[in-house]
This record gives sequence, C-alpha cells and structure tokens, in this order.
Amino acid sequence: MNRIDVSHESIRASLRNHIAYLDKEIGSLRKQIATQITDDPNLTMKRDLLKSIPGIGEATISAILAELHMFEGCDKVEKVVAFIGLAPRQFISGSSIKGKPRLSKIGNARLRKALYMPALVSIQCNPIIQTFYHRLKENGKNGKVIVCAIMRKLVHLIFGILKSGKPFDANYTPYCA
Repeated sequence: MNRIDVSHESIRASLRNHIAYLDKEIGSLRKQIATQITDDPNLTMKRDLLKSIPGIGEATISAILAELHMFEGCDKVEKVVAFIGLAPRQFISGSSIKGKPRLSKIGNARLRKALYMPALVSIQCNPIIQTFYHRLKENGKNGKVIVCAIMRKLVHLIFGILKSGKPFDANYTPYCA
C-alpha cells in the first residue's frame, strides 16, 4: 500500500489491480488449505484439538499441520523444540568466557514465525500462559526472553495435546505418583 501513496498517478491503477489479484490468490490458497484439512479426517481431528488452545488461530494451525510429521516423529517435546530452533544455545569458550544464552535459530524458521503472534495473543487469553508470563515478568526477564519462553511453552502444549488426543484443559494438573 505504501507504493500507491508515493507512486505516479499513471501507475496507481495498475498497482491496485495487482494487489487485488494477489489478495484473490491468497484467498484461493487459504480455501485450498482449509479444504485439504477438512477432507482428511485425521487432519480435521488434529485441527479441532489445536483449536481448543486459546491463542492458536487458523493460520498457525495450518502451519503446524503442514509440519505435522515433526510432531508425530518425535517421542520427546525437547526434540521438537530443538527442531523449531527455540532451544537456548550456550556460548562457552574454554573455561573463562561465558556469553549470554541465545536462541539457536537452527531449525524450522516457518514454525518460529508462525508461533510468534500466538505467543503474544496467548498472554491475553490463555490462563496457563498468563500465569507463566507473570512469573517470568516477576523474575525480571525482558520481553524477548518472555516471548521466546512462551513460544516454547506453546510447543509443549501443542505436543501434549496432539500426543494425548485430548483438547486443551486450563485446569489440567499432571498426575504425579
């Protein structure tokens, strides 16, 4: 849209037509993705499970289902977190130099991008994430660290829900023997 405002009057109509065409194509692709998910009973069941998580929307669900092999092929959530690139990486050189840990970012950038906005939305509407957010905030963590931790927490929730086949339950407490 910025190009329309600064472009010459003679090409504005062409830019508007191109934007309309791209919007139409995006809508068509979204319909194809929705149809693909709806036509497969397994994907439909998993979509319904993922919809139960507050803060996860259709775009994120589509991205997760596109990479579903990763969730199904891993037996531990830590492997999924590492695959997505949300695991912290330590900077250690010998015995004297230790830097701040950062995200490894080695992994699936599409899923990292797909989980960013749901992490922010979850702070507002997901009771488990809200509690986690307030605890991190009270411990003095900065915003980027908190968002990355919430993205990891969402991966844990997604993994647990897909593996168990049970929808999100804000009152769930794990059984401890």
